[in-house]
Amino acid sequence: MISVIQSLWSAASGLQAQQLKVDTISNNLANVNTTGYKSGRATFQDLLYLNLPVANATGTSTGTAAGTGAAGTTAVPAILQVGTGVAPGATTRDFGQGALEPTERPFDLAMDGPGFFRVKLADGSTAYTRDGNFSLDLSRQLVDANGNVLLGSGSSAITLPQDFVRVSIDRQGNVTATLANGTTSNVGQIQVAVFDNQAGLEGIGGNLFKETPGSGAARNVTPGQNGSGYIAQGYLEGSNVQVVAEMVSLIVAQRAYELNSKAVQSADEMLGIANNLRR
Repeated sequence: MISVIQSLWSAASGLQAQQLKVDTISNNLANVNTTGYKSGRATFQDLLYLNLPVANATGTSTGTAAGTGAAGTTAVPAILQVGTGVAPGATTRDFGQGALEPTERPFDLAMDGPGFFRVKLADGSTAYTRDGNFSLDLSRQLVDANGNVLLGSGSSAITLPQDFVRVSIDRQGNVTATLANGTTSNVGQIQVAVFDNQAGLEGIGGNLFKETPGSGAARNVTPGQNGSGYIAQGYLEGSNVQVVAEMVSLIVAQRAYELNSKAVQSADEMLGIANNLRR
């Protein structure tokens, strides 16, 4: 028979799993007001199983797998297995649309639908974000809150003329500046990135993501084309964290943690009873 020690390991793995779930929920709640934040979810999978021999009424083993049996015996219809616990599978993100919040700031942009803004990092690589809180730097380039340059068509920056007085960005990402003399200038176009598997993106902090082999290569497209959403000027996308759902999940995780700790305690008491047996 399986030792009671196995229950200790199984329950301990349950404690670790629920701790990870609470960590994920806590991070979601901490980012409930983070612009463009996408909530995370911890997933789990069961570990290997121990296959134990099944004995018949005479004490003879009838095999360890369904449909098998010792010579001259009837095959067993089911098997005797004992699980060894749980392990974290992955932390996935919900890329569902967050609420669009009006700001009336001309450089605030939101993605209404799938897609990511592309920004150039200090090391020259490209990152992707749903946070459209952009502003102008000293070179009149559109940059995010960390100073990363927003990329337009190709790898060009969106640079406004020195004498502009107003800027307009339409749903397809076309940037038009109105100059002091009343004329208009086409500054460029903002292209967005879409992925075959956006759930495979790697979060690197700062509301930024990097592509991975799991996400596939980014496809730079015009907003509104090839499955991408449109750009909304004067809006920011809020976090898609559902506070009520997160609180319910937190309660469930807490109760599961308590039950696993109780299992550890029970297994320890059973070991104590066995160790104190006398002849």
